[in-house]
Amino acid sequence: FQEKQYVGFATLPNQVHRKSVKKGFDFTLMVAGESGMGKSTLVNSLFLTDLYKDRKLLNAEERINQTVEIIKHTVDIEEKGVKLKLTIVDTPGFGDAVNNNECWKPITDYIDQQFEQYFRDESGLNRKNIQDNRVHCCLYFIPPFGVHAVRCDRQQHRGGGERAAGQRKAVPLGDR
Repeated sequence: FQEKQYVGFATLPNQVHRKSVKKGFDFTLMVAGESGMGKSTLVNSLFLTDLYKDRKLLNAEERINQTVEIIKHTVDIEEKGVKLKLTIVDTPGFGDAVNNNECWKPITDYIDQQFEQYFRDESGLNRKNIQDNRVHCCLYFIPPFGVHAVRCDRQQHRGGGERAAGQRKAVPLGDR
């Protein structure tokens, strides 16, 4: 008769699951694409919320002169006891200019900065309350028309170099 040894690591997945559900999750979603592509509508529909209620719509002249901005919207969502801190990173002005050379640069720079900050925090001594602001997914809206769009889209996927390429999880969304 041999007694079985019980170490306890078999319950580890359940412990991690309970701890994660209690603490909640962070999820950062970036939306990029020209104005009028349905980014706000999709985000509001996906998460059953109205993140853009205070938004000011720009007229055509204002859009031409607008540069790419990075705007963060954060909302806490709870569903069946699971908490989610959702951060939507919006990129108004992306692809709206007449000259879109390097229009992707502020977006890739932002993504790189968030990854570098997370890496610095993870490498530090106090790692207990690290905020994860990395972009977990980017929904990239591709217009179904025009040579300009294709050129800008190719630059977006090429831009940023090899180091950042592994950090981006872009999901292209198009109408065709």
